[in-house]
Amino acid sequence: MNTTATPPVIHVVDDEAPFRRSLLFLLESVGWQAVGHESAEAFLTAAPAFPAGGGCLVLDIRMPRVSGLELQRRLKAGDPAANPFPIIFMTGHGDVELAVQAMKEGAVDFLQKPFKDQQFLDTVERAVQLSLERHAASRRHQEARECLERLSAREREVARLLALGQANKEVARALGISENTVHVHRQHVMEKTGTGSAAELARLILRADPAGLD
Repeated sequence: MNTTATPPVIHVVDDEAPFRRSLLFLLESVGWQAVGHESAEAFLTAAPAFPAGGGCLVLDIRMPRVSGLELQRRLKAGDPAANPFPIIFMTGHGDVELAVQAMKEGAVDFLQKPFKDQQFLDTVERAVQLSLERHAASRRHQEARECLERLSAREREVARLLALGQANKEVARALGISENTVHVHRQHVMEKTGTGSAAELARLILRADPAGLD
C-alpha cells in the first residue's frame, strides 16, 4: 500500500458505467482517490495533472470512437512530462494480442476481464510506485537541464570537456583559448552548477541528457 501522505489518484477509463463504478468503489475502499472517465475523449478533455502521491491510468483496450490503444498513442506522442501516468490495460477474451502490442508501446501491465480484486489492487500498487519513480527521475532531469542552462555557450563547451576528464591544458588546446581562461571558466561552471569535481559535473550532464557526453 502506498505510504505517501497524499493518496494516489487512479484514473479509470471504461465506457461500461457499472463496471467503471465498481472499480472506483474498490479503489476508494483501500484509501486511494479514484476518478472515472466514460471515454478516452473525456480523459483527454480533463487533462489531469500528475498528483503528488502518484497515480496511474486504468484503461479499457476497446472503446467506441477512440480506443484505449489510440489514447495510449496520443499520450505517448505528447509531452511525457505532462502526463506521466503508467498505463494498465483491461482486456476482454481474444484481446491478448492487442495487449501485447500495448505492452510493447509502453503499458506497464494488462488484466484480462474478469479479474480478481486483489490482483487488480496489486497491479495498481505496482503502477503507482513506478509513477513516483518516473516522476522523480523526470524532475531530476528537468532540474539538471535548468542548472546547465545557467551556463554560457563557452562554459558549456568547457563543462563538457572537463566532464570527459580532460585537464585544463587539454581543454585550452581543444578550444583554442588560454589555460588561464579555462581556469576562470571552470570556476564559473562549478559555481553555477554547484558541482565540486569533474565526476559530479559528468553526472549532472548525463542526468540532463544521457547522450550529453557522446
